[in-house]
Amino acid sequence: MTRRTVSSVVVVVLLVALIGAAAFLPVPYVTMSPGPTVDVLAKYDGDQVIEVDGHKTFQTEGDLRLTTVSVTSPNVEINLLEALSAWFDGTRAVYPRDVIYPPEQTVDDVRRESSVQMVSSQDTAIAVAMHELGYDLPLLTEVLGVTKGSPADGKLQPRDYLLEVNGVKIDDVAKVSKAIQQTGVGETAEFVVRRDGERKTVQVQAEAAPDDPNRAVVGVEIGTGYDFPFDVKVHIDEDIGGPSAGLIFSLAVYDTLTPGSLTGGNDIAGTGSIDGDGNVGPIGGIQQKIVAAADAGAKVFLVPAANCQAALGADVREGEIELVRTATMHEAVQSLEKYADNPDADLPSCEGAA
Repeated sequence: MTRRTVSSVVVVVLLVALIGAAAFLPVPYVTMSPGPTVDVLAKYDGDQVIEVDGHKTFQTEGDLRLTTVSVTSPNVEINLLEALSAWFDGTRAVYPRDVIYPPEQTVDDVRRESSVQMVSSQDTAIAVAMHELGYDLPLLTEVLGVTKGSPADGKLQPRDYLLEVNGVKIDDVAKVSKAIQQTGVGETAEFVVRRDGERKTVQVQAEAAPDDPNRAVVGVEIGTGYDFPFDVKVHIDEDIGGPSAGLIFSLAVYDTLTPGSLTGGNDIAGTGSIDGDGNVGPIGGIQQKIVAAADAGAKVFLVPAANCQAALGADVREGEIELVRTATMHEAVQSLEKYADNPDADLPSCEGAA
């Protein structure tokens, strides 16, 4: 063997070794895969997912599934081999890590934001269902989330309705922040809240904000809520967060409060955020959610109108699941009522919207 041949062999061996080593180095990406589906007309942990107190409810049939995606945890890194495996798998997706988890966010930040979005999403979904039934709901200011370890932790709770802060009547979100600032760092703010129908007074000592020693905070996320005429609760795994189940929650509440079965006994799935006017908003991971729904046996998938083009690229067999374009909760109700009467009915289609 000549000296040149030996050198070539060494170079090839080293190159293979370097490529092999590089394959196991972390890369700045995350993967997204089909996650579990949850029938929100069924029970979770012994309770109905949709629990109503103070209003007549009706027996439902069939399945109404919220859909989820499994995303690489914010504290887990993937390597090049894992990223390539997901890239070539038609049911999975690869995204730059910074798109899903902004660099300035901690793991706790991600979880807290997801939890706050879920509280807001559920309340809005309940309100939209009640609007569909003809109720006019006054707006309130409520606690959407409490930061763990903050002054408010253990004192204020999500879904506390804020009535007063330091004697100031609260009728919008801005007044809460202003009242806390007037309290000052190290001083005690008095909150009057309505919790589970009862009026309570809570004392919370303000502390300095992490980014500004002169700004007083108590560690709560505040948003707009609704004064419901009766109680509706959503029991769901706390690991499921974000706003994307809003449409399905709203349909489940509506189905529970109205005679008959909105699904017609069929297996229905879907996704989409929802705003106070009943508009269905786009979400991420639409293709993975459709795959999850098809794998669970759903025959119809309610797709936010803005997600229709991407939805058509889902890795499912032709005719396996019908993709129904959905712009509003009211449209979703109409589509499901038509499908319940006739599974061959002509429904708004993502095919026609492409």
